[in-house]
Amino acid sequence: MFRIGFGSDIHKLVPGRPLVLGGVVIESDLGAEGHSDADALTHAITDAIFGALALRDIGTHFPNSDERWKNAESFVFLRFAVGEMKQRGYEIANVDSTVHLESPKLRPYIDEICKGIADALQVETNRVSVKAKTGEGVDSVGERRAVKAEAVVCLECKL
Repeated sequence: MFRIGFGSDIHKLVPGRPLVLGGVVIESDLGAEGHSDADALTHAITDAIFGALALRDIGTHFPNSDERWKNAESFVFLRFAVGEMKQRGYEIANVDSTVHLESPKLRPYIDEICKGIADALQVETNRVSVKAKTGEGVDSVGERRAVKAEAVVCLECKL
């Protein structure tokens, strides 16, 4: 049996914050604003896993009103979702994701991002796809006011 989940996240870009995507710090003059490290890609993948399992969303499990999660590394959330997934007898068949960011270009970071995500998901890197798109100068992404990520996961039951 397979289950499919979709996740999406968006964060405002501001000066003075790091830009973290897929657990990798990206060299940038703007970073993502948020309660945790604001890693939009990791949040989207985490939400996709929760969605596939019908476990609501990341905010249900890690509310931004809880000070324990202030500046938390988002891989903590992802590893928790992986634990919930494994506890229910599932594993990742594949992840397909897209990061929307006008600049900087993410191509130099994609392999490192895929490796880190695959390690956190406990799968081979060939099961993780990360694509990068610009906003072509349109909307909050294109105007460098936001970073957005979307992810789809396919879970396979192993029981």
